[in-house]
Amino acid sequence: MTSKQRAYLKSLAMNLEPIFQIGKSSMNPGLTQAISEALEARELIKINVLQNCGDDPRELAETIAGRTRSEVVQVIGKKIVLYREGKDDKKKIILP
Repeated sequence: MTSKQRAYLKSLAMNLEPIFQIGKSSMNPGLTQAISEALEARELIKINVLQNCGDDPRELAETIAGRTRSEVVQVIGKKIVLYREGKDDKKKIILP
């Protein structure tokens, strides 16, 4: 992903509300599956890491991206933005 594409995705993510929250139970297979399904439907999602989660948000982002075959767009504080390109017939976001 180029820096121009990443900047474009960041601008789209500014208006998104987090659709998942990761708490003290951290990652589990059910959450991973739900995130993967959300990426399939939306392509770009935002995740909120709660204060009671002991894991580092950047490490969590890398773990989730690896498990869901997505890309980390950005991690700011306790917010994670992920992107996974949709299938050709279901593409919602066209990257520059």
